[in-house]
Amino acid sequence: MSQPPRLPAALPSPDVSSPRRVLVAPDKFKGCLPAVQVAAAVARGLRRVHADLDVVELPVADGGDGTVDAALSAGWTEVRCPAAGPTGEPRTARYARQGDRAVVELAAVVGLDLLPGGRLDPLHASTHGLGLVVRHALDAEVRELVLGLGGSASTDGGAGLVQALGARLLDADGRELPPGGAALADLVSLDLDGLRARLAGVRVLVASDVTSPLLGPDGAAAVFGPQKGADFAQVAQLDAALARWAAVVGTATGTDHAARPGAGAAGGTGFAALTLLAGEMRSGIELVLDLVGFDARLAGVSLVVTGEGSLDTQSLAGKAPVGVLDRARAAGVPVVVVAGRSLLTPAESAAAGFAAVYPLTALEPDVARSIARAGLLLTETGATIATEWLG
Repeated sequence: MSQPPRLPAALPSPDVSSPRRVLVAPDKFKGCLPAVQVAAAVARGLRRVHADLDVVELPVADGGDGTVDAALSAGWTEVRCPAAGPTGEPRTARYARQGDRAVVELAAVVGLDLLPGGRLDPLHASTHGLGLVVRHALDAEVRELVLGLGGSASTDGGAGLVQALGARLLDADGRELPPGGAALADLVSLDLDGLRARLAGVRVLVASDVTSPLLGPDGAAAVFGPQKGADFAQVAQLDAALARWAAVVGTATGTDHAARPGAGAAGGTGFAALTLLAGEMRSGIELVLDLVGFDARLAGVSLVVTGEGSLDTQSLAGKAPVGVLDRARAAGVPVVVVAGRSLLTPAESAAAGFAAVYPLTALEPDVARSIARAGLLLTETGATIATEWLG
């Protein structure tokens, strides 16, 4: 049950003599509001009570959808390029760039939400469009690539990604494989010369919190395939195809990363990123906080407001609010969290280290109405936080 806002008894009262600067760093409210709008709504409420308050709006993400938006909000430059959606439909994609660094987000190019008409295609959806965006960045002389994984429509093991970057996946007749995870069952050989040439001198950082391996009952097909439309038989088909993919990649590279935590991320795209892009797997929120300069923005801050749509036990396993909390606590700054709903007890939120939790359902218990009025409710919550924490 959602809990009303409250301060754990062990925490001291807010120090109203502290510098009047607040850092607002929420994640998105999934299916409701993007992080940029969440931050703006909370900031409006804070300024309603204290017009002279210095409010720093810094939307964040956990490496999935919203990662590019977070970088852009922190001052990175938007770049647009032609790409393809998860089933090949032409689309214009965007990524964020700063100097020779770029942030590319899988969900914004070949994500599950981008399937035409919402029609699931578990056997043929591909990450090829993601590879087109990465190729555009690399051809523009990007030397450090941040790849945000999550929300994929496909289970192709990242095969489409590497094909777009120059790898050739060939069947027994020497023909290039068509898109999709099912086609990997026919893979016989792999030509990596083009891929290696394009990636020479490039560092790849992979933002993901998924720990699944590529194969088996905890792998990409078994765990995530059903949400992409795969039935029982198709899950088995995709798992067998991914096993073939892993075997051929292992022969070509002399490495076996199929069992590594994170290899199953984004339909197995984590496997391709680790094995064929030499990617370095990082916690999504930790990497995003570094990208947006979170630590530097903490200077002179007396309070941090973070948040996400549903605050629950999964949040405590490394989602955005806890990542923000850990950084802020290290700097001695208290953190309050806004949420569409909170499934944590007051004891659980206090034990995690949050100074207070403000669920929107405390203002509007009806979930549908709470979602519809989320912006207004967040503004009201921001005003409450300003009153309770800033005098």
